[in-house]
Amino acid sequence: MKAIVIHEYGPPEALRYQDVPDPVPRQGEIRIKVHAATVNRVLDVSLRAGHETYRGPVLPLIPGVDCAGIVDAIGPQVDRWRVGDRVAAAGVMPLNICAEDGSGYNGPRGMMGIKRPGGFAELIAVPACVAVGVPEALDFHRAAVVMRHVPTAWNLLVHVAELMKGETVLIMGAGGNLGSIGIQIAKNVIGAKVIAAASSDERIKLGIHLGADHGVNYATWNILDEVMKITGGKGVDVLYDNIANPSVLPLAFRAIGMDGRLVTAGAHAGPNVAIDFSHLYHKRITIKGRPGYTPADLPACLAAAAEGKIVPQIDRVLPLSRAAEAHRLIEENDGQGKIVLDPTLA
Repeated sequence: MKAIVIHEYGPPEALRYQDVPDPVPRQGEIRIKVHAATVNRVLDVSLRAGHETYRGPVLPLIPGVDCAGIVDAIGPQVDRWRVGDRVAAAGVMPLNICAEDGSGYNGPRGMMGIKRPGGFAELIAVPACVAVGVPEALDFHRAAVVMRHVPTAWNLLVHVAELMKGETVLIMGAGGNLGSIGIQIAKNVIGAKVIAAASSDERIKLGIHLGADHGVNYATWNILDEVMKITGGKGVDVLYDNIANPSVLPLAFRAIGMDGRLVTAGAHAGPNVAIDFSHLYHKRITIKGRPGYTPADLPACLAAAAEGKIVPQIDRVLPLSRAAEAHRLIEENDGQGKIVLDPTLA
């Protein structure tokens, strides 16, 4: 099969498009014919550049931390899946042989594309327990994006923030992947009131298009003043952030109202941000950082996307052979939407 392989860290050209042996699914595993894998700024691009060595990748490595496609082979002692099933897989999973439902496994775990071969390949073998069915109404390109971002946003808003219908949430980075997904979950799934915040009118326009009730361009306006106007001085119930912009987040934090919650899964512009502790204790604010997701939420996330409640933003789809170009585009641009690689395209 063809795959992208990192033999040494370096520029995008370090990604080699080459022939490698087809993976053979072990006991408790399935093999997926990959139709989509997303390109991620940190776990793919930064990894290839050599900035993520603390995660313990071992070269040579096939990157790609998610995938979606069709089951084309089944290992021994797997009854849950059949050849031809539409599935997706992503994230941390068992590294050694385990039961098809994952029961009783106490061995090492690691992320596909970092600790075990990833989705930048025509074929990938994964434990059957981590695969999730993809609804017929959802195409593989969007399914892969859902697997990468929707469960994290879902976990932050539903479980960590416990955002309720009718509450108000301020979504930072509204034009980014986690931001745009957060807007749709908050509005279309939970029924909250949504304020989208971003650094340009174009990104605010996208946030409104995705369902936000209000938008604030914090490069033009004081975000604290604008949010307090929108909420009639009450402030927001939840502040959702994965940017940690040191010049903006301190003001946004002061826009949190009584018993409010700040939830985050990243610090791309940080990590050091000044927090007003008097506001923290006067308003009884809870701050929670929670990366990752709850696996049990995956079917609900995919179903919401299939129903059109969540529409993942895709910038472009490229053949697997153009992975280096995809990496270069991400390094050079801060565009909206994901780049997806499709090994089935010529």
